[in-house]
Amino acid sequence: MPQGKTKTIGVLAYANVEPYQEKPGEEYMNETQLAHFKTILEAWRNQLREEVDRTLHHMQDEAANFPDPVDRAAQEEEFSLELRTRDRERKLIKKIEKTLVKVQEDDFGFCDSCGVEIGIRRLEARPTADQCIDCKTLAEIKEKQLVG
Repeated sequence: MPQGKTKTIGVLAYANVEPYQEKPGEEYMNETQLAHFKTILEAWRNQLREEVDRTLHHMQDEAANFPDPVDRAAQEEEFSLELRTRDRERKLIKKIEKTLVKVQEDDFGFCDSCGVEIGIRRLEARPTADQCIDCKTLAEIKEKQLVG
């Protein structure tokens, strides 16, 4: 990789954007940063919607009534896995849309638990994050203790 060139990964790749470069003294979650995250979230949501459409078409095209029970079972298992994955993605789309509302209402980027800044890098890794790393870590520890 040439020097100075960064590789775009994760949700940034969906939006075809580079990691955000903060400027000295820049206000957290200003219009430029909000637009950056809105682009990422919308691209991620669109990519997930395309996956849902692809699955629907794949299942319609591939649906066959195999006479062999093993073939039929294999196809049903494949479809079951795809549907489970799409259900998880459907829930993620809802979370993305909820996050887009927070961006629109200028309430994005701050921890729901303690109110501190979540941070640009954490949000680029997980744009739907609604807790800072400390509160999320604490919540996970509490969850582990409850589950045992």
